[in-house]
Amino acid sequence: MKLKWILSGLLVTLTAAAQMPSVMDQFMHAMEMSMTKMDKGMAAAPMSGDVDHDFATMMMPHHEGAIDMAKAELSYGKDPVMRRLAEEIIVDQRSEIDAMNLWLSKKH
Repeated sequence: MKLKWILSGLLVTLTAAAQMPSVMDQFMHAMEMSMTKMDKGMAAAPMSGDVDHDFATMMMPHHEGAIDMAKAELSYGKDPVMRRLAEEIIVDQRSEIDAMNLWLSKKH
């Protein structure tokens, strides 16, 4: 009887595990979502005809996409070098977004 319960529990566990998305599936979903968000943000960026302005408004969602992708690496990646690079990307891209926002606020 005890073996029957153990096997039954094992079957439930294996069935649940088979239904869960793999780490790679979760990572790819996160990457696809970040790229879709980035593409929409870049397409919706307000264009003024001023090259510098338009560059800044399009680069900000591009950088946000890089931040989202770096967060996916931190959530699912294991390699310490890639994780450290992802951390640096987050800091650098946020800093550049802040610089572009500051420039835009002074320009207009």
